[in-house]
Parts: sequence; structure tokens; C-alpha cells
Amino acid sequence: MIRPTLAAVLLFGGGIPLALFIVIAEPNLWVLSFDYGLLVLIVGVSDFALACPPRSLGIKVVVPDRLYIGERGAAEITLAAGGFRRAVRFAAIAEQRGDLDPAEVVAGEIAPGAETRVALPVVPRRRGRVFVDRIWLRWRSPLALVEFVRRVPVERAIDVLPNVRGVHGTALQFFVQEAIYGIKTQLQKGEGAEFEALREYAPGLDSRFIDWKHSARHRKLVCKEFRTERNHQVVMALDTGYLMLEPVDGITRLDHAINAALVLGWVSLQGGDLVGLYGFDARVRQYLAPVRGTSGFARLQHTAAELDYHHQETNFTVGLAELNARLKRRALVVVFTDFVDTITAELMIESMQRVANRHLIVFVTQRGSFLQRAVEAAPERFANVAQAVIAHDFLRERSIVFERLERLGVHCLDVPSRGLPVALINRYLLIKQRGLI
Repeated sequence: MIRPTLAAVLLFGGGIPLALFIVIAEPNLWVLSFDYGLLVLIVGVSDFALACPPRSLGIKVVVPDRLYIGERGAAEITLAAGGFRRAVRFAAIAEQRGDLDPAEVVAGEIAPGAETRVALPVVPRRRGRVFVDRIWLRWRSPLALVEFVRRVPVERAIDVLPNVRGVHGTALQFFVQEAIYGIKTQLQKGEGAEFEALREYAPGLDSRFIDWKHSARHRKLVCKEFRTERNHQVVMALDTGYLMLEPVDGITRLDHAINAALVLGWVSLQGGDLVGLYGFDARVRQYLAPVRGTSGFARLQHTAAELDYHHQETNFTVGLAELNARLKRRALVVVFTDFVDTITAELMIESMQRVANRHLIVFVTQRGSFLQRAVEAAPERFANVAQAVIAHDFLRERSIVFERLERLGVHCLDVPSRGLPVALINRYLLIKQRGLI
């Protein structure tokens, strides 16, 4: 597309009043008006001839196949002016579809005889799929009288996945192996469920583990030794209700929870545990039975990526009862959720109590930065004071819910979204070291 710029229109249009004035004042000088218009036309044509022609502009576009939520991606374009011998200043923008941040216009300059690479930001807000339909380029002639616009078809889809950038880090793998088992893997004896050996009874040993049948055979008291289990079941229960759709640091609470759950899942699989995933709100959305080994992480990631966003209130009675029925053995259940006040949390607490009778629960919420800022804000106006009082009441009610859950034996974790993965791993390691599962 080629079109005149505003400067060209003003330059040509500015001669019309001048021509009318000349014709009225001195009709014999009408030729000057014609000469002015002809001069503007010649200047415009010359400017067009000196500009970089669209056919000499080489364009290559590279679009990523996938992006991770919470990170900035980019569609990279490579431009070359071919045989054109002047520098060309241009502006580019990507035409996008999907739940993305607004597209940005990126300016650059193509040096003579060289290639220029420009990255056009693609920043997704939610998981799913986004599209880059086309790239628009715009540049002008040397005198800025002619503007060239070129459309480059792209028609590419980008999958937006949960963020697992930190999962495969060697530092994290090294940390996990040493933190749980030491530098060398050792079998730990203790009150686990896996039989290890028989040994002669000695004072101080637990009499509940005396094996009376073998004691009668050996004519002395012998007791069983067990080794600590490593194949525990760890289930990530993710609330996909409307409270988890609040954006924090650019992405939803649900996406923060999924990212942390995948990191913990990788750690647990590395440690020999079985990891499953469960999504629920008004009804059960996803369920992946616990899988073993690092090869099962792909299934875990795929299931997490399929968790959709739902604007429904979470039914903890149905969701947790269904999970409790599906788990046939004791497991570590990590519940990622949120709540508003003590009234809405009553049914949640009752459901947690029923699950806590059979399983070990870690109740994970993300501390609201808005409430904390409202409490700590300087009381410059009456509205600030009112907001601080209301926010303080909400924080107090949250602390009451946490206290009630802890009395039920539930491990509560309320941390900012940014620190959730690290805090969750630390709590998991503490539970493993104490043998609480």
C-alpha cells in the first residue's frame, strides 16, 4: 500500500488558497498557481523514486511454537533492503488474537547492505492458544511525503503452557537429591510401611512390632523393622473457581498455582513419589491418577495445561469428597485454593476435616498484596482509613480460618505468589524429613 503523508497533503493543499488569492488579485498570474502545483507533484514523484521500493525489502518472520505463562515472548522479524543504498527507518507491529497484552509498535532502522532483526512482543495473559495473524510494516520516503505500508501474512498459532522453566534446572535437581537422601541414596529405617528385616527385641523397641509367630519359631522375641517409604502419593488439588481468576503480577492465581504445582511435581517424581493432579470447582474438571517416574511428568504437564478458567463458585463438599473417594491409600494432598471470609469458608473447613482424617493436607493460598497494601497505606483521606479497616478485618478472618485448619492437622501455607514454589518445596521436604506421610 502506498499513500501520501499528512505533510504531502498539507504541502499540496496549502497552494490552493495561494492560487485563489493570485487569481483574484492578478488573473494574469494564474500560471504561477499551475507551476506551484506542478512543482509539488515533481517533488513528490522524486521523493517516491528515492524511497525504498517494497519489492526490494526482504522479510523473514519467526514465531515461537509455544510460550510459557508469565513470560514475554516475541515474534522475530529479519529485514534486509536488498540493493537499496540508504538507511531505511521503519515501524512494525504484530496483529494478534487471543488473551494478550496490547501489541506494541517497534521502530528500527535497516542499514545499507545489512540485516536488521526486531522482536515484536507477544505477552499472553492466560494459558490456551493465541494467534499471530500478520505483521504490518511502515516506512517513509526521504522527504516523508510518501508512506509505504506492507502486510506480511503469518497465520501462526502459539500454545501458551504452564511455566516450567525452573523445573529442569540442575541446581534444583542437585538440591532435591541432597536434601532428601544425601549425596548417596540410602535406605532409611523407621516406622514406615515397607518391611525391612527381623531383629531381636531389645528394651526400648516398640512392642507393637513384635512378630509373635517368628518369636515362637525362634524361641525368643523378635520384632519387625521397616524402612521409610519413598513411593508416597502426592496429589495436587487445584481450585479452578472464580476466586482463582484474580490477576497477580500479570497472571491469574490459578496459573501461579499450576506453576508451583508442576515444580513440586517434578521434585516429588525425582524423589521416587507418585504424583497426581486433580482440578475442581462446581464439579470435577480433571483427574490424573498418581504416576511414577520422571517420564510421567509430561502427562502431568499436559493435564495441568488443560485446566480451563471457570467463573463458578467452588463446591468444596463435592470436590473434596470425590477426591477422598478416589484415593485408596494415604496420600499427601496439596490443595491450591482461596477464600473470602469465615462464612464462605465453613463448608470448606468441614470438607477439609473429612479428608484430613485419612490424608495429610497442605492448604495453600496466595497472600493478597492488595489487602496488605491497604492496611499499610498512609491514612491521607477518610477513604484510605475505611479501606484499611475493611482490609484488616479480612486479614483477621483469614487468620481465624488458618488457625481452625491447623487445629485439624492441616498444614497451612499462605505466601506471596512469587515465593510460592520455593515455600512449597521447603514444606514438602520438611514433611518428608519428619516422615509425616
